[in-house]
Amino acid sequence: MEQVFNFETINDYNVFNNHETLHPLVSVIDFSKANPRTGSKMNFGLFCIVLKQVNCGDLKYGRNYYDYQEGTLVFISPGQTIDVENKVDYYQPIGHALVFHPDLIRGTSLAKSINDYNFFSYNTSEALHLSEKEKQLVFDCFAKIEAELKQSIDKHSKKLIASNIELFLNYCERFYDRQFITRDTTNKGILEKFEELLNGYFSSDKPNILGLPSVAYYAAELNLSANYFGDLIKKETGKSAQEYIQNKIIDVAKNKIFDSSKTINEVAYELGFKYPQHFTRFFKQHVGNTPNEYRSLN
Repeated sequence: MEQVFNFETINDYNVFNNHETLHPLVSVIDFSKANPRTGSKMNFGLFCIVLKQVNCGDLKYGRNYYDYQEGTLVFISPGQTIDVENKVDYYQPIGHALVFHPDLIRGTSLAKSINDYNFFSYNTSEALHLSEKEKQLVFDCFAKIEAELKQSIDKHSKKLIASNIELFLNYCERFYDRQFITRDTTNKGILEKFEELLNGYFSSDKPNILGLPSVAYYAAELNLSANYFGDLIKKETGKSAQEYIQNKIIDVAKNKIFDSSKTINEVAYELGFKYPQHFTRFFKQHVGNTPNEYRSLN
């Protein structure tokens, strides 16, 4: 039977990795202290950022695999299940991790911004690949947090630890921006495929069947998480993925409105709007005229 581990507390994860619990809500893990193990399924009720320095099987989230090589950072948030699919061979984990309970950041500035770090929802092939210089910055951040954990807990502990975690996550944001740039060729291929899928959507019967296209739909078609896809499109075009889709809807709508043999209601349904009045409101919001006014003017 498949082995499944549930990590609801910091102590759960520390015990799994042969670590002493210095603080009930946060820990820095050195995987070389863990016993050799095989792959397993792990359910997380914690935030966990893992820097692995050894290949240890195929890391799977949902139905997709991480682009998971030596020297990559993987971000896990509460509620995620991670599956290492190498279930037979034993391996010695090598690397480090920062793990913290959601309760650690309650009432801190990090609690207000944690959802802005979209990389916690990158769930397919987009782990963060680090340069040697970036890896050293990660180690420095981990070392500062670990040094604080070895102090006696006092009224300053929570704020200082949360501040150091926030600094680390801000560095990660910078690293991801660098990765978007250095993977420019790959990103442009995704943008071209997105444009192709958009055009194909409106030349098919999908609007009638599925309704208006969504960011989640195209992300799934491209095997990307919705957040990573949205961030990639924003970096490449300056527009959000939602804005990009809306601009395409307006462009297609304008062409259809020029066909005077179609009523505005027919145009609305062909585009995937459930109700014609929603189309009229949407069109006026983006163009400044109602569809009928636009038809009359042109």
